Amino acid sequence: MNAQPEKVEQPQTDVNLTAVSEVEAGIRDFVRNDIAYLRRPGISALGEAEQDSAVTNVNSLIQRVAGASLGEIENLIGELERLRDMLHSEGQRVQREIAGYAQLSHAAMKSTRIIAENMTQWKSANEQVRQG
Repeated sequence: MNAQPEKVEQPQTDVNLTAVSEVEAGIRDFVRNDIAYLRRPGISALGEAEQDSAVTNVNSLIQRVAGASLGEIENLIGELERLRDMLHSEGQRVQREIAGYAQLSHAAMKSTRIIAENMTQWKSANEQVRQG
């Protein structure tokens, strides 16, 4: 089998870490803005438009991170499917090889049995010639 070295994708990891950090920051800001009015009496809550904007920002951050993750997951699924197919075909090849070896072993045993029977007959005939 051909073993391929793992590909180190440092830039992709950095992009993922950056995206995760952005999502965490967005969620943190959203939570701060959402509950800030509860901590400060006398200050009204965020307007509905501001809340919708914050929710939209958080949703867009989550979609960006999820999109990158889904792409990676789809790539992994494709690679795993190719590996599964390769393993399946290798399993079939090994089964064919085993069947061939079993037939060869059976033929060798049959040949050995015939040779042993012939040698027994020759030995008997040789002993009869000596005695006779």
